[in-house]
Amino acid sequence: MMDNLRAASNHVALKIILALIIVSFVLTGVGNFLVGGNGDYAAKVNGHEISRTQLERAFSNERSRQQQMLGDQFSQLASNEGYMQQIRQQALSQLIDEMLLDQYAKDLKLAISDEQIKQAIFTQPAFQTDGKFDNAKYLNLISNMGFSADQYAEALRKQLTTQQLIKALTDTDFMLSNESDSLAALVSQQRVVRTATIDVGQLAAKQQVSDEESKNYYEQHKNSFMAPEQFRVSYIKLDAASMQESASDSEIQSWYDEHKADYGQPQRNRYSIIQTKTEAEAQTLVDELKKGADFATLAKEKSADPISARKGGDMGWLEPSTTPDELTDANLTSKGQLSGVIKSSVGFLVVRLDDIQPEQIKPLAEVRDAIADKVKQEKGIDAYYKLQQKVSDAASNDNESLASAEQAAGVKAVETGWFSRDNLPAELNFKPVEQAIFNGGLVGENGAPGSNSDIITVDGDRAFIVRISEHKAEAVKPFAEVQAQIVDSIKHNKAEKQAKANADSIIAELKAGKDEAFKAAGLSFGAAKTLTRNGQDAVTQAAFSLPQPAKDKASYGVSEDMQGNVLLLSLDQVHAGTIPEQQRQAMIQGVTQNNAQIAFEALMSNLRKEAKIKYGSAAQQ
Repeated sequence: MMDNLRAASNHVALKIILALIIVSFVLTGVGNFLVGGNGDYAAKVNGHEISRTQLERAFSNERSRQQQMLGDQFSQLASNEGYMQQIRQQALSQLIDEMLLDQYAKDLKLAISDEQIKQAIFTQPAFQTDGKFDNAKYLNLISNMGFSADQYAEALRKQLTTQQLIKALTDTDFMLSNESDSLAALVSQQRVVRTATIDVGQLAAKQQVSDEESKNYYEQHKNSFMAPEQFRVSYIKLDAASMQESASDSEIQSWYDEHKADYGQPQRNRYSIIQTKTEAEAQTLVDELKKGADFATLAKEKSADPISARKGGDMGWLEPSTTPDELTDANLTSKGQLSGVIKSSVGFLVVRLDDIQPEQIKPLAEVRDAIADKVKQEKGIDAYYKLQQKVSDAASNDNESLASAEQAAGVKAVETGWFSRDNLPAELNFKPVEQAIFNGGLVGENGAPGSNSDIITVDGDRAFIVRISEHKAEAVKPFAEVQAQIVDSIKHNKAEKQAKANADSIIAELKAGKDEAFKAAGLSFGAAKTLTRNGQDAVTQAAFSLPQPAKDKASYGVSEDMQGNVLLLSLDQVHAGTIPEQQRQAMIQGVTQNNAQIAFEALMSNLRKEAKIKYGSAAQQ
């Protein structure tokens, strides 16, 4: 039955019904009449069995959901056995949770009455016609899903009971007015701060670093001074577009003769039609036309097709590819020929062949330039592939250099400067070329030149032969090369520590009501700034972590700016803000929903903890 359900779910109306019952039906089944027990089960939850069939169906649904969500990426993940096992485990966990909820609802004696079931069915739009319940439609739809009326009602009862339980749990959380007021004031709070900057750069310029300190730092941080793998490459480039060829008169004529169909217009016919609703009407018109009645007049007066009727039935010129099958099957071959009555998808037709335009071929003179270009292009590509093979053979036969390949190509090889994997030269920036250079197959021993590559084609009309002329493996940069960088780092580290120590000392004095050290350091607080909790910068985060200042006093702290300087903070004032009512309600809703989610997760955790769950062979498989 689930197979029928999945097949039927492609119907729009059935999707609506399926959305209502999918959780209980797919995940937990619809009672014992759907699944028979044979001992090969997935799990037993407090003695109630989850069958292998239920697990396979739940796994199939979860797999389909993942495939729809991930698209092409899913095919790669599906080849991973561990990933597919994870999906199966998720499906089984869902089945167990659903059964636990169902059992808990029964323990609470929650129930859905027959009247509630009826109302749920009667108010379902998928079962209505013109806004009223349609019993025949209802029975037909659930039958297509493999349900009897009793089975559908039972599945719906189970779903609504679980919904009642969840709703009872999640809809009961609330916030008191004073709680929401306090939270709103806290969220919208504003803090007025001033900052003073201890310039780390100025302190760094005054620091001293010994050679011993530099060498020790180098030894401890060698991984920070790695020179990436380096390459120098020689390459020959072949480009079909650059290979100019001429086109002789005989070649142009030969091309034209072989491709005349490309420069012709097929035979075109011009038809007129009269469309009627009944065969009798069409036959009457045929009789009148045979007696000499005017086709255009009858079409305007009698045709049921308003577009062609306005034109006296004229359909215009039609090529074979655009001619309706009814007109083609009429097999009219001469001008003025009249058909009999033709049955069509829109009723009945009477057709007349008004004119024939024979097949026409453009003369060579009219298309000569276009053909010449095509001939040149084909000859160029042909020469390109021949040259490609010639150069490839030369590079392969003389693998010690590109000299033979250069001679075969008629061009000199180009040599790049040094580059790493992160800055491949633009002229070589093609995936196949990149792979050939970096896959290790062309690298010589100990930095020596390697071998020539095979021919590497890119974009269909270009090709490369590459050779790694020099190579440097990844290595630690020499101390002398990075000594200046090390000295700067040590100076900055020393300055940063000094700045933080100075800041801590100054803050301690400010908190004690003294400012001698503050003034001695030549510091002063800047203009006041009002900060809100929305700020994500370090200053805002530090300001909102400070205790509120006492009356007529400041609260002090330390932070840093984007340049790494140390900042002294003076928190002078704290103001309770306000938020618009709409945002306030959204905040309350978010808090209550979060609390409800926590409560629901706590319930599920407790149910799992207290439950007796036994896994069967189907789950182990």
